[in-house]
Amino acid sequence: MHRNWLQRQPHVLLFLLIVTLCGILYKKVHKGTVLRNETDDDSEAPEEMEDEIPVVICAAAGRMGAAMAAINSIYSNTDANILFYVVGLRNTLSRIRKWIEHSKLREINFKIVEFNPIVLKGKVRPDSSRPELLQPLNFVRFYLPLLIHQHEKVIYLDDDVIVQGDIQELYDTTLALGHAAAFSDDCDLPSAQDMNRFVGLQNTYMGYLDYRKKTIKDLGISPSTCSFNPGVIVANMTEWKHQRITKQLEKWMQKNVEENLYSSSLGGGVATSPMLIVFHGKYSTINPLWHIRHLGWNPDTRYSEHFLQEAKLLHWNGRHKPWDFPSVHNDLWESWFVPDPAGIFKLNHHSS
Repeated sequence: MHRNWLQRQPHVLLFLLIVTLCGILYKKVHKGTVLRNETDDDSEAPEEMEDEIPVVICAAAGRMGAAMAAINSIYSNTDANILFYVVGLRNTLSRIRKWIEHSKLREINFKIVEFNPIVLKGKVRPDSSRPELLQPLNFVRFYLPLLIHQHEKVIYLDDDVIVQGDIQELYDTTLALGHAAAFSDDCDLPSAQDMNRFVGLQNTYMGYLDYRKKTIKDLGISPSTCSFNPGVIVANMTEWKHQRITKQLEKWMQKNVEENLYSSSLGGGVATSPMLIVFHGKYSTINPLWHIRHLGWNPDTRYSEHFLQEAKLLHWNGRHKPWDFPSVHNDLWESWFVPDPAGIFKLNHHSS
């Protein structure tokens, strides 16, 4: 019997060798994720990755100039080693690369990543008072771990922002133990006086969730709870994965499709509401100066110039974007604008 086992042993060893080789090959070729890097070389030394600050920003077809201006402002105001993850849909990837490589942005360190919108199938209600909020890239923030593999911490920014401070400061935001992300509270505006000027602005959960629905009531969240804005996120990827944040967000997207628990007509839209539920009571806060927002809320409402100079990050959330008309404080945005080498994206100039 012992002799028979020895006779069979070469076959056993050969089988184990084949299995091992198959495993190695599988790891090398298996890239079946929602987000795919388009860069030629993903290899980096470990010490380089530790020093890098990964910044995720989406470049949508109709407003690509926004992402380029944001990138320009970040890169120009820091000495830190930034790695930009520029996310787009398949039909825009070559245009993104051309804009970066044929402009002043050619010096940046970047990866272009494709987002496959198939992941959203059955998770987004087609009805919306603001269809632009249903744009697939609006949901990229839900899938950060599928994009960031080698970094523990990551910054996500909406494209309609300008950074005036050193992004290193934002990256150094402290996340409390057990928190997967940090956001800006919607109750952290400079003063009640400023708040009163934003007529109709929502800053509580009632503005985003339909409290007539039993599913929402059963959450036990007070409707007067301060909401937060997910246009600027500092995220911990380990905690995000550990808490299965992406799965939780997808669950609430699907529930909304079935029960219409919230809609973009109520407030900030379909991307904000599930995050308010999943992160309720479980997020850290960002320094208010690192997210001065609502610049796109009302073209007749302006901040003081002194206050805007103190701001580290400006966000034109709302309908009135600084590359279009009408808008406010567009001069601050245009100073970072990078002209489109293809001549497609143009500013809607106006006198103000």
